[in-house]
Amino acid sequence: MIDCRWPLLIAALAIALPAQGDSPGTLGRIPVPPVQIDGEDSPAERPLLLWDRADAALQVELEAAIERLQLTSEVDRHHLAVVLVDITDVENSRVASVNGDLMLYAASLPKIAVLLAAFEQIASGDLELDAELRSLLDQMIRRSSNPATTEVMHRVGKENISLILRSSRYGLYDPNHNGGLWVGKDFAKAGLWKRDPIHNLSHGATAMQVARFYYLLETEQLVTPEHSRLMKDILGSDHIQHKFISSLAQIDPEAQILRKSGSWRRYHADSVLVRRRGRAYIAVGLSEDEDGKIWLQKLIYELDAIIMARHPDPESPLRN
Repeated sequence: MIDCRWPLLIAALAIALPAQGDSPGTLGRIPVPPVQIDGEDSPAERPLLLWDRADAALQVELEAAIERLQLTSEVDRHHLAVVLVDITDVENSRVASVNGDLMLYAASLPKIAVLLAAFEQIASGDLELDAELRSLLDQMIRRSSNPATTEVMHRVGKENISLILRSSRYGLYDPNHNGGLWVGKDFAKAGLWKRDPIHNLSHGATAMQVARFYYLLETEQLVTPEHSRLMKDILGSDHIQHKFISSLAQIDPEAQILRKSGSWRRYHADSVLVRRRGRAYIAVGLSEDEDGKIWLQKLIYELDAIIMARHPDPESPLRN
């Protein structure tokens, strides 16, 4: 719960940046404990820092996949960021990444931050999850509606979104890890509140912090377990058929997928949590290139194959 009676606290957290246009580069109530807002980085208080789960073998496989796709140079140029998290054994998750802390303009992908902030306000009783709000949330995620997102942002308050992302509870925007999820303006031509303090982005993300969002969601650590399940439902159906999803539909039409993506001009981003045939993984890709959507479409084939090969097939007659 965000206590908006703390103006000095909000002012201390908010770093004033000038409004410089809209381009990305120039940039039923459930009782819950309040989100603690202290303005300090408190890693020990945060649930699961994925940086601590790096797996050397998985890292080798990820880098080899990127080499096969001839994308190593794009990684070196900081035009591509990828995180892969094996959550088949969720308590012993394994992580591999390239440019995991690279923050890029991510278009509509950071709408997941608006979703989290809305459910924090719902849990605190400051918003009511009625039919109208539920419809707006569905449109925001499933259809990536900019007008619906902007309406939700106005109801939640852009300052509250920032405070929740930077809170000790979540740390989804962390200067110690080069930023993370950020929503600093309406999803419209107007409505700039504040660009992120490090990179001056209006709608930004790092692949690692997006992966953390999905891990916290999977383990029902976002808001409350009940609210996490509601968010999963919103993220889990009616996906727009492009990038990761277009390939996953060919790999396994029966796969269970949570997903949010984003594209704007040369920026293309996608993120999924996939469960299929006894395996589960999180995959995030951020790119800055006209061909980025094609990179992501090809990349998910490789990432899926890595996870499938790491675990015995539960349906195989050869499995011991």
